[in-house]
Amino acid sequence: MSVTLIAGLGNPGREYADTRHNLGFTVVEELAAAEGLKWKLETRFEVATARWDVRPGLTRLLVKPQTFMNDSGRALRRLLDFHQVAVDTLVVAYDDLTIELGRLKVSVSGSAGGHNGVASLLEHLGDGFIRYRLGIGAPRPAEMDLKDFVLGKFSTEQTQLIAQQQTTFVDGLRLLLNRGPAEAMNTLNRRDRHEPDQA
Repeated sequence: MSVTLIAGLGNPGREYADTRHNLGFTVVEELAAAEGLKWKLETRFEVATARWDVRPGLTRLLVKPQTFMNDSGRALRRLLDFHQVAVDTLVVAYDDLTIELGRLKVSVSGSAGGHNGVASLLEHLGDGFIRYRLGIGAPRPAEMDLKDFVLGKFSTEQTQLIAQQQTTFVDGLRLLLNRGPAEAMNTLNRRDRHEPDQA
């Protein structure tokens, strides 16, 4: 049986539920809801999973690490080893400050870019996992600490924009899973042709 792992990064606990740093959680939750999947806590791996049996012989496991963000890699390492899943097939959805709010990009390598969850994955897994990067790059007040910004909540307008984009995020994730990273990058990483270049 072929198992694919799709992990969303975030922090567990109600107080973090609507923060920018939990956008990865939100998107895998939206996909699970669309497929009618149930979440199950697997304490031995410190993860919550939703099993998606796509067809006989193909199972996708949606995953939310229940460690805090900066220890995500440890939980995912144990789960990958248990299911004997190669790192280069792991899909990880997470918030990205370098991408405009509401946009997304797919990539297969790179640095952590200051993201503690990605840094933990690089530490425990190495590079090569498939990155599903969700833009949160709203203007940040100069006096606001980066940690305070990512752990802060979206404004009302930003929340509406994210809600409007959820279908796009979920559909893009389906495209990535069904067609692979090369086609997903070609389709999802394009800028809107009608959008003027930023100065």
